[in-house]
Amino acid sequence: MHVLIVDDHAVVRRGLREILADALPHASFSEAANGDELLRLLANSQAGLVLLDVNMPGRTGLDVLRDVKKAYPRLPVIVLSVQPEDQYALRCIKAGASAFLNKDSAPEKLAHVARKVLAGGRHVSPYLAEVLFTEHGEPDDRPLHEQLSGREYEVMRMIIAGIGLTEIARNLHVSVKTISSYRTRILMKMRMKNNAELIRYALNHGMTDPGSSSP
Repeated sequence: MHVLIVDDHAVVRRGLREILADALPHASFSEAANGDELLRLLANSQAGLVLLDVNMPGRTGLDVLRDVKKAYPRLPVIVLSVQPEDQYALRCIKAGASAFLNKDSAPEKLAHVARKVLAGGRHVSPYLAEVLFTEHGEPDDRPLHEQLSGREYEVMRMIIAGIGLTEIARNLHVSVKTISSYRTRILMKMRMKNNAELIRYALNHGMTDPGSSSP
């Protein structure tokens, strides 16, 4: 069984590899620093599991996850993030991830979740299970950012990180006009007039990531 580990930090990749090598003694491993490298490796390997960092420069892990699940719908993907669950977990599960784990999780937790998804299961935390259970019954009570689509949320995260529309378009492989349309829809759904109000909202909801230029 082959495991692909995707993270833009080599030290993190090495740590994840050592944890899983102990948990999955018969597994082999490959590493990728970004989504494009992952897709190239997938085209030339029989991967059984992917560990994917959601917070990468360029194309985000959430964007890459959609491509992976479209091409390999049965391939289990564990998404890892430094962000709190309420930032990305629900979107990742809806996009096809088998599990979402914070990088602060204990190594034993990662090992357990890896074995679980390889057996065909999925993993959600009690918090996420509650969100999944209640979200359709009380949509109007959700925070404004939870009412954005997955792609709208990605674009909003890049905007509040100070990334310009041209660079966002390049990162997501779409036109600037398309990103401008996303921005318009985001402001409408968030009931805001400009980027400054978005940034203020992000600060108030703990959505900013100091020291990082990517969402």
